[in-house]
Amino acid sequence: MHHLPTLTPFHTLLIANRGEIALRIMRSARALGYRTVAVYSTADAHARHVLEADQAVCIGEALPAQSYLNIAAILEAARLTGADAVHPGYGFLAENAAFSHACREAGLVFIGPSPEAITAMGDKAGAKRLMQAAGVPCIPGYQGDDQSDSRLASEAQALGFPVMVKATAGGGGRGMRLVANAAEFLTLLHSAQSEAKNAFGDATVLLERALVEPRHIEIQVFADRYGHAIHLGERDCSVQRRHQKVVEEAPSPAVSPDLRARMGATAVAAVQAIAYEGAGTLEFLLDEAGNYFFMEMNTRLQVEHPVTEAITGLDLVEMQMRVAAGEPLKLQQNDVRLTGHAIEVRLCAEDVAQGFMPQSGALALWHMPQHLRVDHALKTSAEMPAFYDSMMAKVISHGSTREEARRKLCSGLQDAVALGVRTNQAFLQRCLSHPVFVAGAATTGFIAQHLDALLERDSVADAHAKALAAVLLLESASGVKPRGHEPRLLHKLPLNMQLEMDGAPYAVALTQNTAHRYEASSEGHRHQLELLELGTHAVRFVCNGVMERAAFARDGAHLWLSYRGLTFDVLDQTRAASRKVGNTASDGKLRASMNGRIVAVLVAVGEPVQAGQSIVTLEAMKMEHIHVAPHSGTVRALHVVMGEQVPSSRVLAEIEATPVNETPPGTA
Repeated sequence: MHHLPTLTPFHTLLIANRGEIALRIMRSARALGYRTVAVYSTADAHARHVLEADQAVCIGEALPAQSYLNIAAILEAARLTGADAVHPGYGFLAENAAFSHACREAGLVFIGPSPEAITAMGDKAGAKRLMQAAGVPCIPGYQGDDQSDSRLASEAQALGFPVMVKATAGGGGRGMRLVANAAEFLTLLHSAQSEAKNAFGDATVLLERALVEPRHIEIQVFADRYGHAIHLGERDCSVQRRHQKVVEEAPSPAVSPDLRARMGATAVAAVQAIAYEGAGTLEFLLDEAGNYFFMEMNTRLQVEHPVTEAITGLDLVEMQMRVAAGEPLKLQQNDVRLTGHAIEVRLCAEDVAQGFMPQSGALALWHMPQHLRVDHALKTSAEMPAFYDSMMAKVISHGSTREEARRKLCSGLQDAVALGVRTNQAFLQRCLSHPVFVAGAATTGFIAQHLDALLERDSVADAHAKALAAVLLLESASGVKPRGHEPRLLHKLPLNMQLEMDGAPYAVALTQNTAHRYEASSEGHRHQLELLELGTHAVRFVCNGVMERAAFARDGAHLWLSYRGLTFDVLDQTRAASRKVGNTASDGKLRASMNGRIVAVLVAVGEPVQAGQSIVTLEAMKMEHIHVAPHSGTVRALHVVMGEQVPSSRVLAEIEATPVNETPPGTA
């Protein structure tokens, strides 16, 4: 049956998102001739997405709840600028039915599905019932209204452990817990409910039988308003940490053409069953036997959509805008061609060695590889705010084979320079180089199973970096133009330097042989090192007969070094007086690990506490971070209240230690 198009044309697009997401959408909007409007919080006043839009409107303070989630302020920004369409991006309000509805009421074209479709698929329990009715295979589980502890515990027992507890309103891994046995069920249930309540304002959960080490496969679908829907193949997102995707690829090494056709047909039938319009993703778990089960649907474009763009040659944001304007999809299913293989990694500001703790701060040096697609919104001196997600960039490679794509991505990550905050750059390279990933055999258990190997440091690179850092600290002076090859006084005696690398102290004895040539001795290693060229941020040198390059940034006694795709944070302590590190347990002061918002104060002044007991919970970068007592004792002071925004290192509480065999004064 042929439908006459019902067009909803627009000319100015407001993007209700920030950072690389906003820039990515702007790129496609400009190519189609649309004007663009950015919105921003006070923390993002100088961000690239603000500077590159045709117009921009400030919509509030840095906290997301006061800015990027403020529907009224976003609609007012559209009114002020004359925008007649809104793209929600793929975070914040992208799956918010109230926002989609408010845009419709305001006469704005919403680049996304209807509020009805968002509502239908946004409730995980309801979505599962809808999918079962549409004949889509689902994981056995319980999604009933009775949320009592006793009912949930008995349903879990009936399903058989392990079980997954999931917030029905959830996303991004929040409100989700894997329960191994009945003994820990109630503890983890309450933890999931509490996190869900804080994150989504709804503590309702569902239960699912946990599949042991499945693959996480998602199918990209597109539908127009005339009932025509297609799929664009699958993505494999199995490499995850705490339900957050780390590496994504398309196609999946585990999906045959036959399985792809079956999963694709299932996904298309599912979206047609709810009269869906626009881009969407159906997420499935795939077991070892090749059985697949519906998990959830994301009613938006995914962070990992570039791998699908790479293998299909399509611009998915352009397709979203064409569908939203009322154009019918031009592609039939048999027009979709998958070419080669694509892999994406998420480069994040996080301290991998400290449990992947999100980091914030200014970038001392930022340079991304030119030969790969890198979606980012950063530059040297840009700030990584603590209020938002820790993702800095998506790095995407495309090759004729999976191995070629993997090799290109490894090489590109070695060339990337991200200095000033700690990142997962080395961790990503180790994931891509691990034999299990190389073989295409990674499941959702990959990171947990191989964590020790993925965290292992490169001892050779470490040793070279320690020697190079010492020479750079001696030869480069902060704020002074680097010297050329002019003669200079030689250090006849070894110079003993006391340094810290990534928080661990080490000593280097430097002997200068001739101008710019040194012997460095550290921890039993001897290195012959010669500086050939020294620029403001780049050095070319010979170490033990091999010529190499490195990038660096310096701020006084602080040196950031990028070498062999690894990042080193070095502090020169040679002249520093011996000092106590303020965050040690010795002073009893509990300090904020990063900028964030206080979401729980778990003790009262005067209360006795044990070492390791939870004291305060801080929410930052969309995750909760529990701060624990550094030692046993009594809570002497609390310096924060619920809902308060605190900067990094702010004293949160003071714990007075329990005296241990204390000698009375004057008796020594």
